[in-house]
Formats: sequence, structure tokens, C-alpha cells
Amino acid sequence: MNQQAHILVVDDEADIRVMISEYLGLRGYRVTTMESAVGVREAVAEEAIDLALLDIDMPGEDGLSLARALRETTKVGIVMLTAAGETIDRVVGLETGADDYVVKPVDLRELLARVKAVLRRPRAGQSGAGQAGETSGTATEALPQNEVAFGGFRLNLDTHVLLDEAGNNVPITGMEYDLLKAFADHPNRILSRERLLELAHGRGWEPFGRSIDVRIARLRRKIETNPKKPQIIKTVRCAGYIFSPTRKPFWQVWR
Repeated sequence: MNQQAHILVVDDEADIRVMISEYLGLRGYRVTTMESAVGVREAVAEEAIDLALLDIDMPGEDGLSLARALRETTKVGIVMLTAAGETIDRVVGLETGADDYVVKPVDLRELLARVKAVLRRPRAGQSGAGQAGETSGTATEALPQNEVAFGGFRLNLDTHVLLDEAGNNVPITGMEYDLLKAFADHPNRILSRERLLELAHGRGWEPFGRSIDVRIARLRRKIETNPKKPQIIKTVRCAGYIFSPTRKPFWQVWR
């Protein structure tokens, strides 16, 4: 998708809009720029936008509010632009469903790498969900090689689509898919936050404190019967998290 992708850049600083637009344009992307959130919803509804780069700190409606609205109504990829050191902005950005973030002042090579990574991820619902049969939630169930089952859900590793036991599509962001994939590749093993960051991103990612915790909380709300008493993604105090796809009693995973 990289050569023909349409990217929307929303930032109130003209020099940043011009810099990003020229850099991405020279690399084959179609770029549209806007100086505020005004008109963005209409633009996304009327045109095929593949990814939106949203500045958090804008006059009027801020980027966080805009990202939340776009995530609720579209499947567009979202990368937030956040001021250096503003950890809370990054945490809240992840909570709104953003796929990634880039810290200002923007390193254009890093920006390009993150844009490419988000564009490579199929958006939930873009691909056909396929046929879903009865799901027992066990790892021993016969499944296609490209699917992983856990707790009544199926994760398709080709389309990046998450299905519930009724076969309905459960919307997940690219970051949430990466995290689920990391867990699925290492079932019944304790993974530290640092290890999860490494597995889920495989690149230079700034490990601010609540990044993994925020995304796991979001995932639990989607896949756990009771997110306050998780049975699939469990917390191991002072160690990290453990993924139990078969919902075994916790003590059995140590055998």
C-alpha cells in the first residue's frame, strides 16, 4: 500500500505540515494537509484516507478527541504527533485507539518507518472475516494454521482479524494485534513488560511506564468475560503477564 497510500496530516504548525508533506510526497505518498480538526471528519468520510497523522496539541478540538472520533467511525490508521516528554499524552493517545505515536521534534526517517509499519497492518474489517465454526476456546481444537484460538476467540494471523465465538469481528488496533500475536507465540509463559515491547514491536520503542499496561487493559475489555478478573491475560505480580489460551487454573501453567 505504500506507493499509493493517502495520508492526512493535521497540525496547526505550517512548517511541520510542509516538511512532512514534502518528505512523504517525495516517497510516493499522496498527502493532504489540514491545520485543524475542522473538516477532518468530512474529509475522511468523502475520500479514501489510509492513515492520519494527528497533532495532539491543536487549538479548538485537540488531536486526542479527533483520534477517538475517527477510531469510532472509521478504520483509518492513526499516528499521533506528541511533544517530547509528554508521557500522559502518549498514554491517552493509546487509550483512544491510536496505532502509534511520533515524538516532536519529528525525525522524518522514524516517521516514515512508523507510517510504513501501520500501513502494512490490515485494518480490522477490511478483509473478509471468513467462516467461523463453533469455538470451544481450547488450544487443541482443530484450526487452520493461520488461526489461534483462545477463550472463545479466533485470531487470524493473515488478515489480523479477531473473531468472537459467534463469528463477529472484534475491532482491534494494529498495536493490539501485535500484542496478541506476541502472547499467542508464547502461551503459558511469563513475559515482562520489556520483553512484550520487544516482541510486539521489534524496533526502537521508547518504553514509557504505562504503555503495555494501557494496551493490555484495552484488550481485556474486549476478550475477557470480566476484565477485573482476567482469565486469558493474567498479571504476575512483579514479573509481567502470562497468556493462558485454554483458561487453565493458574497453578497448572507452572507444570
